[in-house]
Amino acid sequence: MRADLPAVFILVGLVAYTVLAGADFGAGFWTLVAGPGRAGRAAAREHARHAMGPVWEANHVWLIFILVVCWTAYPTAFASITSTLAAPLLLAVIGIILRGAAYALRGQLEAARGRRATERLFALSSVLTPFALGTIVGAVASGRVPPGNAQGDPVTSWLNPTSIALGVLAVATSAYLAAVYLAADAHRAGERALQLDFRGRALRAGVCTGVLALASLNVVQADAGSFGSRLTAGSGLAMVVVSAAAGLGTLVLVWRGRFEPARVSAALAVAAIIVGWAFAQEPWILPGLTIREAAAGRSTLLAVTVVVAIGAVVLIPSLLLLFTLDLGGRFDGGAAVRGLISTPAGQRTAAKPSLLAAASTVACLVLGTVLLVFTDSGAVHVIAFACLCGGALATFVHTSALPDAGD
Repeated sequence: MRADLPAVFILVGLVAYTVLAGADFGAGFWTLVAGPGRAGRAAAREHARHAMGPVWEANHVWLIFILVVCWTAYPTAFASITSTLAAPLLLAVIGIILRGAAYALRGQLEAARGRRATERLFALSSVLTPFALGTIVGAVASGRVPPGNAQGDPVTSWLNPTSIALGVLAVATSAYLAAVYLAADAHRAGERALQLDFRGRALRAGVCTGVLALASLNVVQADAGSFGSRLTAGSGLAMVVVSAAAGLGTLVLVWRGRFEPARVSAALAVAAIIVGWAFAQEPWILPGLTIREAAAGRSTLLAVTVVVAIGAVVLIPSLLLLFTLDLGGRFDGGAAVRGLISTPAGQRTAAKPSLLAAASTVACLVLGTVLLVFTDSGAVHVIAFACLCGGALATFVHTSALPDAGD
């Protein structure tokens, strides 16, 4: 179980990156293809830009997390993937860089001509990046990345039917998520025209994405060999059914104007695709190389697990706070945020943690560390990881509740 745990971390990171950063890429897609609609192209572009503003950089934390965990916990697989798939990885990096530069420059340019050029660059790079990342998933899924340094074909490994199908599907799912999220943001802001525009785009994108998903499933079955068979049987098939049900549910919710629950069901539909891929891939990480065989040494895996648990105390509460403020509309105007920041210190109340709570937190951290280091049972390691996460989260709660030095 210990060798599989970092793979679970990677899967969580992939799901988070897909449903969060994927929506940001999709927002760029809509700045490229959005028609005039009721609100007009300019209003749609500004709405997409404003909606992603508070979170667009934070979402790339998940990509960094995925790369670091894979590199550390599965070095052989990481080296094989990055050497064989250097071309699509380079395209994805170029897309991320150009997208970030265009987003930053867009707000600094006064001339309309310069703005149009940066908007096109932003939109095109928002399509290039998810397509390149989708081809990487297709290359691994279809077994075209053998173990070893640059052992796969540098061209056909990622330019093949499965990779191209999954690359197109990645762009489509990004556009689908973005349309649903942007419709919800417009509804919250009371922008009726934008809400109707993105509602229609969400419905059309949802139907198109569903059709592409079915087509991609047929392509994968025909091209990816045993992976395609495992994707349509057992746990893989269950995830396909979950994705289809969540996708249909999202269309109904969007049609009825229930945008907030539609956010959740849309994310579930896309997340189920990623989880289904993981189930179909298990236990192989690359052809002839299982996850356990690719794993690093015991001490390295132990360090990865402990560091992820401790790092969660910073990352998870911070991101939860960010998205709570964003989805609550705190960044729409700014008055609420300013009110939070300017609250006089004397009006804030803080309760010091009790001795029992502090002792329980320390006990969780110590118990989790001891169980990880001195036991080999997979079930015990799950308990150890839960203890470490609980202790880390409790530490965050206790420290954040302490009064400031000036109070």
